[in-house]
Amino acid sequence: MTRQSCLYVGRVRHRRFRPRRHALAYRVYWMLLDLDELDDLATQLRFFSHNRFNLYAFRDSDYGDRSGRPLRAQVEDALAEGGIAWDGGAIRLLTMPRILGYAFNPLSTYFCYRRDGRLCATVYEVHNTFGEIHSYVAPVGATASRLRQEARKAFHVSPFMGLSMRYAFQVSPPAARVSVAIDGDDDRGRLIATALTGKRRELSDGAMLRLLASHPLLTLKVTAAIHWHALRLLAKRIPLWPHPAPPARPLSLGDALPRHAKEPVQS
Repeated sequence: MTRQSCLYVGRVRHRRFRPRRHALAYRVYWMLLDLDELDDLATQLRFFSHNRFNLYAFRDSDYGDRSGRPLRAQVEDALAEGGIAWDGGAIRLLTMPRILGYAFNPLSTYFCYRRDGRLCATVYEVHNTFGEIHSYVAPVGATASRLRQEARKAFHVSPFMGLSMRYAFQVSPPAARVSVAIDGDDDRGRLIATALTGKRRELSDGAMLRLLASHPLLTLKVTAAIHWHALRLLAKRIPLWPHPAPPARPLSLGDALPRHAKEPVQS
């Protein structure tokens, strides 16, 4: 059987429009991991492990409810709670792995497929720097080649943004390329635009070593960049919002949008 797990190499861009303009961009890469392939990958690849230390590693306890319970079962529960008809097809996760034992993922995206290969839902798992996790579960509309979805913001991500916002997602699912663009709107209109884009590469020991050299300590750099830009936002006197209690439920439900819906801005 052809391996579905792979690498995506690209960039993350983020723009803020109010009350001061601010932008950031950095190079990054992700793994697209078929959850049914994790143990085989750990056997076949020298520098990748599942639930053990390695140059690259994937730990179930970094995701979901952090219990270490199999992620496939957790995603299945989330889809059922969202009322999404899923028949047990593949679940593939776009995420940054642990690199030399350290991991932080502002956003990880699960692509949930039916057995006939059609995409039926996405789960956006958001982590903040306060150690909290929340997921947005959204169905896929009539076409899966370019998804448009939205959800009300329910989870505190940044001290520079409040909760009175809506997210609009535009996604090109994993193929030769992958992209996830997110607009955040408040009652005054567009506040932020974020986009990640990547080009597919084979997942191999050689590729992982080359990326370790070209993007050293990637996950640590992502965390450092978040804090560096927070300092820059403070210097621009962006107002701070208090940190609310996390939502009572670990997931929120989103909606599929029609094809003519407004497209998020590609920053």
